[in-house]
Amino acid sequence: MTDPILSVRDLTVSFASEAGRVDAVRGVTFDLHPGETIGIVGESGSGKSVTSLAIMGLLDENAAIGGSVTFDGEELLGKTDKQMSRIRGNGLSMIFQDPLTSLTPVFTIGDQLVETLTAHRGMSKQEAWQRGIELLKTVGIPNAEARMRSFPHEFSGGMRQRVVIAIAIANRPKLIIADEPTTALDVTIQAQILDVIKKGQKETGAAVIMITHDMGVVASVADDVLVMYAGKPVEHAPVDDLFDDTRMPYSIGLLGAIPRVDKKEKQPLIPIKGNPPMLIGLPDACPFADRCPIATAACRQGEPELAPVAGGGEHLAACIRADEIRDGAIDGSAVFPPPPIPESALEAVPREERAATLAVTNLTKTFPLMKGALVKRRVGDVHAVKDVTFDIREGETLAIVGESGSGKTTTLLQIMDFAKQEHGDIVVNGTSVNDIRSSRHEREMRRDIQIVFQDPMGALDPRMTVFDIIAEPLLTIGTSKDATHERVDELMGLVGLNPAHSDRFPQAFSGGQRQRIGIARALATEPRLLVLVLDEPVSALDVSIQAGVINLLDELKARLGLSYLFVAHDLSVVRHLADRVAVMYLGQFVELGDVDAVFDDPQHPYTQALLSAIPIPDPHVERARERVVLTGDLPSPTDKISGCPFVSRCPLYQTLDMASRARCEGEAPQLTGREGVHTNACHHR
Repeated sequence: MTDPILSVRDLTVSFASEAGRVDAVRGVTFDLHPGETIGIVGESGSGKSVTSLAIMGLLDENAAIGGSVTFDGEELLGKTDKQMSRIRGNGLSMIFQDPLTSLTPVFTIGDQLVETLTAHRGMSKQEAWQRGIELLKTVGIPNAEARMRSFPHEFSGGMRQRVVIAIAIANRPKLIIADEPTTALDVTIQAQILDVIKKGQKETGAAVIMITHDMGVVASVADDVLVMYAGKPVEHAPVDDLFDDTRMPYSIGLLGAIPRVDKKEKQPLIPIKGNPPMLIGLPDACPFADRCPIATAACRQGEPELAPVAGGGEHLAACIRADEIRDGAIDGSAVFPPPPIPESALEAVPREERAATLAVTNLTKTFPLMKGALVKRRVGDVHAVKDVTFDIREGETLAIVGESGSGKTTTLLQIMDFAKQEHGDIVVNGTSVNDIRSSRHEREMRRDIQIVFQDPMGALDPRMTVFDIIAEPLLTIGTSKDATHERVDELMGLVGLNPAHSDRFPQAFSGGQRQRIGIARALATEPRLLVLVLDEPVSALDVSIQAGVINLLDELKARLGLSYLFVAHDLSVVRHLADRVAVMYLGQFVELGDVDAVFDDPQHPYTQALLSAIPIPDPHVERARERVVLTGDLPSPTDKISGCPFVSRCPLYQTLDMASRARCEGEAPQLTGREGVHTNACHHR
């Protein structure tokens, strides 16, 4: 075994605050060897990012740092910023979470790559420019010579992240730190970015620290896993050992809270109740004890150290009961017992016998493309949604999935806007939007369809109490004050919030609780259809909070007979929540059917690529999978496409003969197959 390239020993980081000293990192120790990848996981506030910033020397001056960080045999702690600048970007580099804030908007991509190379390698500008072109080609950016002169805003999110990776690997660093590099990216782009990171690691031989909340990403790329909680490692093991023989209850909870794209059985997720502790004046006790279902009195008599588990080799866990845990259970009883499975009476009724809560026919939305500063003129059209048709029955969930820009959210907003269609219709509970004749009639229809927005904090007025937020739709429809008070208390209890907290403001609640407030407000008028904009709300939450929100949606659907229409880019959540799924590409459905039919037997090449891009939290499965990686980005919705819109990115198209290719290029495919069960829009499926 070679010497470690990075050796961290008892790293501590604290910050001064008005409430007292915040101990953000409390003793992190690990070694990382060349070519290896360590995954650091945990909830928000666990100390993951602070650890990486301490290693990079990027913390603010008010941070008190202790311990030791040795990189390539050289102690980093105590170095000045000038000394660290010679190491950062050269031997040590970082891929930040948001590529747009990592790139300077007033300099071209080429300028920023050239600066990285000339600052550390002493290259001439001409040599650095040529090296920059090679780097862009390495990370898969087409037409690299021309794109060197582009500015960051001219790139898509995925392409910007590729540029950041190109800068990170430019000087062949020995260590790359990737801090949530795929958060909020489409799954297809995420797969490309992970492949680029692996390729960069292979080319440079660098070690990688992968900081993420996605256990599937960890299973895909990591050799070792470090689980952090309350600023301290609570489990550290080789990736196979951590997933196969998890010993720390917190790690078991993280894995149980994740929906699996490869699991057909719809078991309820296992949320970790409560919230992480405040990192101020922590008592000498296990910090997870208040949330742990197997905690004993001994757990509160001292904080357990990270120690080897029995028969675990290099497996370490900070739990006094670690040796009792086997397969997530103690003496056959699960550490985290699954919550009861909600049952709906509607499940016994065949779909075709249920009433339709929403029927959409030939939904189309086109935006004019205007040009000119003083005199605007129309120069084209943006075809956001094209002839979309579907229906949702009582007690049914339909998910619309696809990449950003595919038209998912526009479809929802058109429905919520009751937009009248020139060649189609939107029918809500049997009433067509074309029949709306007055604002009063429209208000009555809106009682039956409510929306839960993407950002719970942005959707809640910070100047209103929770009571006022939930009561507003009730008072709008004329509910009396006494009935409103009763209904607000009932709704808060229904979504798992304490009615006594109704006088608090939204900022006093956690992200998951704010999401529950939004759901309570949407349920206030007793709608039959909830439209859920779930692109980010669950994916932006910690997995433990996400599990609670998903379970709540399942329970409400069963208890109240609700129908859901939601959009998401996390297909694991879709598999868990949805009954039917529609795959959308460039404003059109390319596959539609029962969720199990689509996930178990995807027909359209685009669907196959989406599903293969989802990382599965099982390293054995991940290593054995064949991934379909799409190249390029979505075509512009302003383009006029006569044939299949997916042809420019389709891996199947590349294998066809000339006659079949001509058909793809000249004839637009229609949805065909078993109507109402499983249809797809591909000529060759």
